Amino acid sequence: MLTLFRRKPTAIEPTEVEVNAPHAGRMAVMELAEKLERDTSGLGCEAAQLRGSLEDATAVTNHQSETLASLIAKLQDIVQSQDQIHAETVAGMSSMQLARDCVTHVGREVSGVVETLHQVSDAAQQIAQVALQTRLVAFNASVEAKRAGEAGAGFSVVADAVKDLSTQVESISKAIMGTIGRLDQRIQSLASDLSDQAESVSKGKDSRPRFHEALHGVEEGVQRISSAADASRELTQGINEQISLMEGEVGKARQELGAAFKRSDAVLTVSERLMEMIAASGVYTADTPYIELVQSTAARIAAALESALASRKISMEHLFDENYQPISGTQPQQHATRFNALTDAQFPAIQEEVLKALPGVVFCIAADRNGYISTHNKVYCHQQRPGDVVWNTANSRWRRIFNDRTGLASARNERPFLLQTYRRDMGGGKFVLLKEVAAPITVAGRHWGGLRLAYRF
Repeated sequence: MLTLFRRKPTAIEPTEVEVNAPHAGRMAVMELAEKLERDTSGLGCEAAQLRGSLEDATAVTNHQSETLASLIAKLQDIVQSQDQIHAETVAGMSSMQLARDCVTHVGREVSGVVETLHQVSDAAQQIAQVALQTRLVAFNASVEAKRAGEAGAGFSVVADAVKDLSTQVESISKAIMGTIGRLDQRIQSLASDLSDQAESVSKGKDSRPRFHEALHGVEEGVQRISSAADASRELTQGINEQISLMEGEVGKARQELGAAFKRSDAVLTVSERLMEMIAASGVYTADTPYIELVQSTAARIAAALESALASRKISMEHLFDENYQPISGTQPQQHATRFNALTDAQFPAIQEEVLKALPGVVFCIAADRNGYISTHNKVYCHQQRPGDVVWNTANSRWRRIFNDRTGLASARNERPFLLQTYRRDMGGGKFVLLKEVAAPITVAGRHWGGLRLAYRF
């Protein structure tokens, strides 16, 4: 009987639980997925920023390493020059000593010349005395000839001639002695200049600078140069040692940065895969509109290329041309291919339309499988300015190969879509943090490349 009074559960309660539980579960999953997507997106943003900072730090350390290597090379050149200076100064000192020895020898020879001149002067003086005596004898002979009258007339002529000749000999002898006297003064002066200064001073001569003193001054100057070169070499060696230590520290920092870069790259890859998995799960995220847009646009690009093939506007060989020809005078380097004319005619109408389809779109470009951008958006298709690399980098981005991590991954992706996060170099030290979604472009069953759609966070 008691069972009759037991209250049976109503049918409504289990029905509400059965109906609402799956819905509540789905809502919870959706909320969790959305939260996870936001967190993953934030993680990707931070990872991209970190990766960019590590790229900057790596570039700085690379530049420092190159600068240090160049400085070490220059220091080695300086050391070689200092060694050469040392060798030249040693050779100079030897040359100075040789010059001193030569001068000493010349001084001795000059002294011999002085003695010879004295002997010549003595001989000339003796000749003058003989000439005087001859003149006196001739005078006496002339007097005696006059006394003899006509008998001594011939002898008188001879006596007069001898007297005149002796007069000339005496005059010439005196001229020789005068010349020898002046020459002796000059040679004495030369000998004095060539003699050692100490000897001159000890003899009470004037202490004006002489050759040996000047030579001694040159030797002291050469010695000072040698000493300065030795001191400079020691200092340079010390600097070289310090720079070598710095180079080791910079190399270690480069290795650490390389390891950190790989870790940040791994974190960025994980965050991108998570965002991609969440988007592929069917959960509507902030990236979903951009994924749908890039897929539909990639299909339009593929259809346009297939139409060009069908109408024989281009051949398959030309469409898949990989023979990129460098365009001379361009920096950054631009290249030309055989499908440039087709992409210039077909792509702008499709790509430019996408720029206004969703907010925050930065660019929409089709790249071949090697990352080559034949036709960029019009705002980035300006002709390069010669010598202005910064402006060219930011404003002339067409006809260029972007085979960096992001560009090559987007170009070679064959999955339905690829989601990436990165920092874009705008030139002049300016960077923009972007998300990029890419979809493959398949033409006649062959993977031609990928459509890249970049937008701001």
